[in-house]
Amino acid sequence: MKHIVVINPNTSETTTAMMTDLVRQSLPAGMSAEGATAAVGVPMILNSTELAKSADGVVQMGLAAAAKADGIIVSAFGDPGLEQLRALIGIPVVGICEASLLEAASGGRRFGIATVTPDLVESFAAKAMGLGLGHLFTGTRLTSGDPMLLANDPDRLQASLAIAVKECLELDGAQAVIIGGGPLGRAAADLQQQLSSPVIAPIESALTLLLRQIDHRTATASSMS
Repeated sequence: MKHIVVINPNTSETTTAMMTDLVRQSLPAGMSAEGATAAVGVPMILNSTELAKSADGVVQMGLAAAAKADGIIVSAFGDPGLEQLRALIGIPVVGICEASLLEAASGGRRFGIATVTPDLVESFAAKAMGLGLGHLFTGTRLTSGDPMLLANDPDRLQASLAIAVKECLELDGAQAVIIGGGPLGRAAADLQQQLSSPVIAPIESALTLLLRQIDHRTATASSMS
């Protein structure tokens, strides 16, 4: 049985359970998933300093998971520790930010990001530029209000994100909108069902990309045996 580990770089067990549940709901038969939660850090990453500090924990959790996993998802929108972990282990590792940006930009689509964390906006733009997608990125639209309070109020969170998505589409000319944040995973899944415009759910994007990489690795190994 193939096994996936979902790494939560923040300390919220509730967030880990939600994100892992979203992965399990979309897993094909014969695959399993478990979550790993950071032992130290913050309950929700809100700025670039917290994002950078979480990288070491991601690497540690990834190294511990590598012996039993066929693939790993780094489930924070900023992909802390992603490149370091990839360099250290031999199994596929994907980040929810990178995966969702690639999906959103597929076919040359212009895309925006709707999220709750103003202090991470610059890191999103840098990620898009780093992937060579800066020319397609229309910018980030933010919800109003405290990010932590919003994240703990699902109805208000979803309504606020829906407004930000609409602004991305109507004011910025985006053709697809990413819901930017691991803790926003449930809201992203719900908005996909609610809105007719393309809404990208990063955890789903990461799982799709990871499964493709696991299948490719399995096929390559079979052809060499």
